[in-house]
Amino acid sequence: MIGAGGVGDAAARIAAERGFFEAWVVADHDIARAERTVAAAAGRAGDGSRFSAAQVDASDPAAVAALAREVRATHVFNAVDPRFVVSIFEGARAAGADYLDMAMSLSQRHPERPYSEVGVKLGDEQLAQAGEWEAAGRLALVGIGVEPGLSDVFARYAADHLFSEIDELGTRDGANLVIRDDEGTEVFAPGFSMWTIIEECLNPPVVWERERAVGADGQYDVEAGFFTLPPFSEPEVFDFPGGIGPVECVHVEHEEVLLMPRWVDAKKVTFKYGLGEEMIGILRVLHTLGLDRTDPVVVKGVAVSPRDVVAAVLPDPLTIGPRMEGKTCAGLWVTGTGKDGQPRRTYLYHVVDNADTMREYDSQCVVWQTAVNPVVALELLAAGTWSGTGVLGPEAFDAVPFLDLLAAPRPEGYGSPWGLEDR
Repeated sequence: MIGAGGVGDAAARIAAERGFFEAWVVADHDIARAERTVAAAAGRAGDGSRFSAAQVDASDPAAVAALAREVRATHVFNAVDPRFVVSIFEGARAAGADYLDMAMSLSQRHPERPYSEVGVKLGDEQLAQAGEWEAAGRLALVGIGVEPGLSDVFARYAADHLFSEIDELGTRDGANLVIRDDEGTEVFAPGFSMWTIIEECLNPPVVWERERAVGADGQYDVEAGFFTLPPFSEPEVFDFPGGIGPVECVHVEHEEVLLMPRWVDAKKVTFKYGLGEEMIGILRVLHTLGLDRTDPVVVKGVAVSPRDVVAAVLPDPLTIGPRMEGKTCAGLWVTGTGKDGQPRRTYLYHVVDNADTMREYDSQCVVWQTAVNPVVALELLAAGTWSGTGVLGPEAFDAVPFLDLLAAPRPEGYGSPWGLEDR
């Protein structure tokens, strides 16, 4: 596992309770951080022999490959931010290992029409290498966090078991989380990487429609179905379960839209997220000031990335759990025709309470909910329940074993039930 930040740390703590692996190597550019995660995981397991720490430069495919070969890794699990996807992805293949990630290779805007047409899409660089992975007999399971990830599993489940025809697969995520300072005053502190939040929310969001994918000659091309909108488009109020309630959601660029149409038949695919007025306001100001930029600027003789500075001055998501309260919900809103031929509108969802994850794992709920899904997937791959070659999304696999293992009480499963509401 490359990355010992919030999600990587939570993944190791979760995996410590499972018996499907022989060795789990935690690699990070900061060896001390990797060692802290190893100590936490070993403490939960009561036996530290399966966990070890290593140092690696995630930006160097050769370094990733060398470490994977050295430790005889069967799988390389990418738990760092999307800037390093391609280098880790290529390093894993060079080492002859399978690969998992929770976010895909970055997009590039269309140079002339960014708010109507796609340029380089999320995941394009990885999907373009599917043939090489197939030829090598290796699997790259991409987008298997919570989002992307769990909603993609829900999409497969809905298509196989609930719907005969799907009008829209609409990922809808929201929360009622609050972070407070030592005096109890509510403060701004994102529960996830601010670098990634800026990337996702200020890029033009992507939507997919089947009617666009069918050309005038009647030929179907999944790539032709993608188009873009301006950031924060088409706000809607969505009522989330688990006591969260109504939250305004807006279009955000996200991998589900790029993955679902490739394996699940639907007329439309969207992703909307409940950012909240404060977050949208902050993102707009960052963009106006140019602080969302990733290209370096020179400040007093030192070259720095403005976005890196923004991320550095905010609290580390790994540390804010004790000050956080509330719940987060990830889910998929599916509309269409049910298996009985009647109209159906169903929300499949997964709610996690920060109080629960802090008490049981000492991990805040946003990173825990992201981390649990790749660990479940690794267990299914280890057992041979899931298998394949090439570059595949979660939709390419049977959803039932995943959802059953996620929900089954510990120690048989992961003790994290999911829900379904017909509305």
